[in-house]
Amino acid sequence: MVTFIAALLLLFVGYAVYSKVVERVFVIDDEQPTPAYTQQDGLDYMPMSWWKGSLIQLLNIAGLGPIFGAVAGALYGPVAFIWIVVGCIFAGAVHDYFSGMLSLRHGGAQFPTLVGRYLGKTVKTMINAISIVLMILVAAAFTAGPAQLIAQITPLNFTAGLVLVFIYFLLAAVLPVNKIIGKIYPIFGAILIFMALAIAVALLFGDQPIPNITLDNLHPGELPVWPLLMVTISCGAISGFHSTQSPIIARTMKKESEGRKVFYGAMIGEGVIALIWAAAGMTFFGGTDGLQAALAAGGPAGVVNEISTSLLGTLGGILAVLGVIILPITTGDTALRSSRMMVTELVVKWINPDKKSVVFLLTIAVSVPTLLLATIDYSFLWRYVGWTNQVVATVMLWTATSYLLKEGKAHWMTGLPALFMTGVVCTYIFYAPEGFAMDYSISLIIGSVLTVGIFSLYVWQIIQHKQVKTAERKAEVPA
Repeated sequence: MVTFIAALLLLFVGYAVYSKVVERVFVIDDEQPTPAYTQQDGLDYMPMSWWKGSLIQLLNIAGLGPIFGAVAGALYGPVAFIWIVVGCIFAGAVHDYFSGMLSLRHGGAQFPTLVGRYLGKTVKTMINAISIVLMILVAAAFTAGPAQLIAQITPLNFTAGLVLVFIYFLLAAVLPVNKIIGKIYPIFGAILIFMALAIAVALLFGDQPIPNITLDNLHPGELPVWPLLMVTISCGAISGFHSTQSPIIARTMKKESEGRKVFYGAMIGEGVIALIWAAAGMTFFGGTDGLQAALAAGGPAGVVNEISTSLLGTLGGILAVLGVIILPITTGDTALRSSRMMVTELVVKWINPDKKSVVFLLTIAVSVPTLLLATIDYSFLWRYVGWTNQVVATVMLWTATSYLLKEGKAHWMTGLPALFMTGVVCTYIFYAPEGFAMDYSISLIIGSVLTVGIFSLYVWQIIQHKQVKTAERKAEVPA
């Protein structure tokens, strides 16, 4: 229990202290008008209060991610607490802040546009495809899950549930951001927070002690922590999906100083939620063996339902149903909205994206593959979401690093977590079953070599920028 409480306190301290350091490095300017005013269009660009934006951001980036991912990550034992705290403060929240604030500074630009600006057209082309695929995969996965539950608890079959969820997706993706998202998402965000806090209170005053970190139980399982844990628990530590969601709120912010609360703060909130559910997974079933059996029997949804109903009674059952149906839907619809926004930026040279008919047609264009993929097994889809998601996170961190280098600011703030995540994705793809399924030792060697190569490019860029700055200073000195 001491470890759990200490981890919670560290997350709050991280927000109170490190978020201000990040903000100071970025350098905010509240005198500069935001895109919510300069590009107001009645659809995506419109001013919104920061507290509403924070709750929407939390719901957009969270959904079931910090619940299902944290429960699965609890199989690795208390080491998951370390990853959530360190990852959230120094990687995830920094990633979210820079993805949101760079979008804000560049007229509400989507993630691939920012990549193109700071990493070049080649990387932009690659990341455009990866990002849109990620959005479609997430939307498909978060369509299938709720549809399956609707079929289980109502007279409707899976197809009918799929159609209902998808009709809502279309409405949320094409209507102005303040019509559905702005009105009901803050309520759902509050439900997400209440659900997590209720579980935390029940755990703290329950009969079973929350495990502490010791040398004996740091990692009780056989699966290697590196790099599997960093992909299993993404939401709650660092998730590339967030960089695709941040522009939605960046287009509604009234001033730059709100970014620390909206972007960094929402990520810390997600970290708290992930920490609570990881603790619940480790504690409720009496250890990782019990959790493994529960996951095998009922999957993450069954585990969440059992924990909620047992600890919170009828209220817990209601919250569990709301969570497993509503939370993935509210992530899936914004994923679809983001993919529509990305495609819009791709075709803006040839069409007028302000026309309502064009917005609808572009939404349909990304909806068709989403609907088709939603009929595929959920677990199959989710395996490919994990690695793709962390690739996007890694590229966003390198994008922010390039920005800081060009601005002559503390690039290590994003460069170090970018290097860490490079090692994660380079090793994971060679070791994981959905990748090349190679021997672990060989995967480590290949991942390390690739990471060293990227590190060398990073050092070379640092040297190049220093030489440019030195040349500029010499040119300014009068003869």
